[in-house]
Amino acid sequence: MKNTLLIAGKEIKSYFASPIAYLLMAAFGLIFGYTFYVFGVRPFMRMGLQAQMMGQQQPMSVNDMIIRPMLGFAGTITLFLVPMVTMRLIAEEKRTGTIELLLTSPIRDNEIIIGKWLGAMFLYLCILGMSMLDIAFLFLWGKPDVQPVLVAYLGLILQGGCLLAIGEFISTTTKNQIIAGGVTFFFCLLLYLLNGSTEFDSGWLAQVGSYLSIMSHLENFSKGLLSSKDVIFYFSMTFFALFLTSRAMESLRWRA
Repeated sequence: MKNTLLIAGKEIKSYFASPIAYLLMAAFGLIFGYTFYVFGVRPFMRMGLQAQMMGQQQPMSVNDMIIRPMLGFAGTITLFLVPMVTMRLIAEEKRTGTIELLLTSPIRDNEIIIGKWLGAMFLYLCILGMSMLDIAFLFLWGKPDVQPVLVAYLGLILQGGCLLAIGEFISTTTKNQIIAGGVTFFFCLLLYLLNGSTEFDSGWLAQVGSYLSIMSHLENFSKGLLSSKDVIFYFSMTFFALFLTSRAMESLRWRA
């Protein structure tokens, strides 16, 4: 456990010692903040004023009209940011030759893999935390339900962990960061697009594709519904990707 935390700390320091962490946090914060105001808060305020002018007393749900679509949109943004976080995890070590030092040191492969994944998860949580600044204003000026918000963030965290594990595996297959980032983005996008598999086809293949979609499992979380099926899916995908990474690292160790 000590070695895992040391590896994680090293990754976190490398992220924040360069502009990458600050650029990703700023990019996510700006995109989410702009969308939050233009497509969330402003339409909600306009509809509220119209309802008052027409004498309608039925309250509007902040969770359904703002928080739920915005946190769902946050899950879409992360598809573009995750490759930038994971592309250097192992690829950079291979490019600089430091992977040989890691593989010949008294550190187990699983400690390296989990440590780097935890470091990437920490940066992902920092990026995701930028959205909390906007959500906090809703709690200052309104009374949204807390539980659906917490469940939605849990879904985003599980989805992020899954995609980061996939990105780490892809990063072990090449020493080129650009290739690692591009292939990771392709797989993230593919897992996103599989959500529409059953739109025009109801066969078993379409059903499998829909089940493998990360967004189809995020939908329940965004609604505030905590389903064991969705939790198991994300944990299984994360474990499988980390397992593949361990096999790839074992191959590198033999070649080293």
